[in-house]
Amino acid sequence: MIAPLLIFAYGNPSRGDDALGPQLLDLLAESRTQHLEWPEFELVTDFQLQVEHAVDLEGRDLALFIDASVSCPSPFLFSPLHPAQDARYTTHEMSPEAVLHVFEKVYQRPAPPSFLLSVRGESFELGEPLSRAAIENRDAALALLVQLCSQPNLKVWQTITTVIPAKAGIQCF
Repeated sequence: MIAPLLIFAYGNPSRGDDALGPQLLDLLAESRTQHLEWPEFELVTDFQLQVEHAVDLEGRDLALFIDASVSCPSPFLFSPLHPAQDARYTTHEMSPEAVLHVFEKVYQRPAPPSFLLSVRGESFELGEPLSRAAIENRDAALALLVQLCSQPNLKVWQTITTVIPAKAGIQCF
């Protein structure tokens, strides 16, 4: 049976704060043992999103993508996603919106409701550990992840997002 919720974290664990997504997935997996009442969900991680990841969305009721970001406010940004064709010339590296778009083109139906948790990172140097700021941001994001996993429901998740007035259209928790 396919879990109704997919949580997909991506990033390179060898590039400093780019490890935020995979680290959050590891911490969430550890937390899962303490929260046996949580509904079923599947955890997937990779270095980057690719066209093949559209298949992971099949049969899901809800999806959450997690990534490090240098442009989101600290500690994190939680926002809804909408399918959109990527302007990139290759499918070697894709945005979450592009993965949703590919799903809709392949399966000829709407992609599952999806959200992006962008966690603020500062340093992405090869071979570096997480920065102090990234660790604080990761821990704040983990608290949100625990909340999301306890209630994997579209209506609940939509109430968690609020509009940032200075950046119309961007959602933030």
